[in-house]
Amino acid sequence: MTDLMTEINKSGKRRVKIGTLLVQVRSLSVFIIFALLFFVFFILSPGHRFVSKDNLDVFLALGAEFNIVALAVGMLMISGEFDLSVGSVLVFCSFVFLKLFEVGLPVLVAAILTMVVGGIIGYIHGSITVKAKIPSFITTLGGMMFWRGVTLFWSGGLQKPLETESFPAFTAALTGKIWNFLPVQFVWFIGIMLILMFIVQYHKFGNWIYTTGDNPLAARAMGINTDRVKIICFIVVSFICSFVAVMQIARIGVFTSRAGDGWELKAIAASVVGGTALSGGIGTIFGVFWGALVISIIENGLVVLRIPYAWTYTVFGVVIISSVLIGMYIEKRQMMLGAERT
Repeated sequence: MTDLMTEINKSGKRRVKIGTLLVQVRSLSVFIIFALLFFVFFILSPGHRFVSKDNLDVFLALGAEFNIVALAVGMLMISGEFDLSVGSVLVFCSFVFLKLFEVGLPVLVAAILTMVVGGIIGYIHGSITVKAKIPSFITTLGGMMFWRGVTLFWSGGLQKPLETESFPAFTAALTGKIWNFLPVQFVWFIGIMLILMFIVQYHKFGNWIYTTGDNPLAARAMGINTDRVKIICFIVVSFICSFVAVMQIARIGVFTSRAGDGWELKAIAASVVGGTALSGGIGTIFGVFWGALVISIIENGLVVLRIPYAWTYTVFGVVIISSVLIGMYIEKRQMMLGAERT
């Protein structure tokens, strides 16, 4: 039995090392793709509008809101789970924040309570998934429908304004500009990326995430509470969704029931493009960082080129399938090389 556990541990660690090398190669390739897309959109956009100040503001600010969510989804996918409810959790938390502010709570208190609600939602999703042994795809698909439905019923599907003028400092901290150029949202994106990258790549909890996603049997043999690891990852995803919900409604000053629509699939796409394996155990936050930027630049660039928005989904589909095929090919080659070395 001891020999079996030792072999499982060695196998799991060997595959994680190979996976790390794989993602390092993928991260570089995704950066090259991003650079090429930037160059293409720069050349093709009329009057080079793609690099205009107004468009860069849109790309860095609005894109960062989605990108932050993609980072958390990528971490969850490394643990071997999915979350299809991020868009619905975001819109639900947006309305929670609005209602808490309307009842007279200070804006900071309303924001904190909203993020607590987000964390609780993540705990619910994670607990149902690991305790009831329901695939996270099903759990969060139900959550996507449930939280969106509750929000539509509660809000009546109507837009509701928020008086952001009453808390300018709070709004500036989430959606202002640094040096009158750099959107604060992008700074938050970089900051959260660095925090999650430290946790996933350099902290022991990150090792637990990788082992849990790669080989749950090996993880349990090593004494890792895989259920707890997954629940924490679900909590982080929903917590970050609630944070972005507050950020978004503070920026636009209006609640809309369409907020976050379609983000769940784009977040998964960003993770896959960034080198995260659908089976779990392989991926990096840095890779998801570039994957999210690729998704954002495609969406932004097609709008600047005035290409019908429907084509955006077509391009996303091609990018996702191509990324998975490339990832499978590289992973297979790395596995073969790893087997030869051992």
